[in-house]
Amino acid sequence: MAVIRLTKEFKFEAAHALKGYDGPCKSIHGHSYGLFVTVSGEPICDPASPKDGMIIDFSALKSIVRDCIIEPFDHSLIIQAGYPEAEMSRAGEMFSKLVVVPYQPTSENLLIDFASRISAKLPEGVHLCALKLQETVTSAAEWLASDQPNNERT
Repeated sequence: MAVIRLTKEFKFEAAHALKGYDGPCKSIHGHSYGLFVTVSGEPICDPASPKDGMIIDFSALKSIVRDCIIEPFDHSLIIQAGYPEAEMSRAGEMFSKLVVVPYQPTSENLLIDFASRISAKLPEGVHLCALKLQETVTSAAEWLASDQPNNERT
C-alpha cells in the first residue's frame, strides 16, 4: 500500500518574551502564528468503512491539534520558567492566559514541544512527518521527523 502525507494549516495568536536575549525580542511581543502539520500513513483499505481511503480524517487531526496546541497557546503569553517570582506574579495579573514552559519560547523550541504533544495523540499507524511554524510572513522554523536522531518521531 502507498504511504500518503496530509497537511493541515492552523492559525493562532500568541505573545512571548525571550529571557536574557540581547535584542528587541527580550520584550513581550506577539505573532500571528501559522502552524502546518504534516502526517503520514497508509490509507484505510476497507470498502465498508466511510473512512476508506483516508489515513486520518482531517476533522480528527484538527481536533488533536486544537486540543494539544491551539487551546493552550492561542491568545496567551508564553514565557520561560525561572523569571523572578515578582515578575511572574505581575505577568499573571496582567495576562489572563499565561503559559509557562521549561524552555526559551523560540519557534524552534515550540516546534519540539508541539511535535511531542501531537505525536502522543495520533492514532496508531499515523505518524507526524513535519511541522512548520510561521512566526512572521518572512520567517518560519521547521521540524522534520526524518531529521531527528535515529529518525525518532519526537
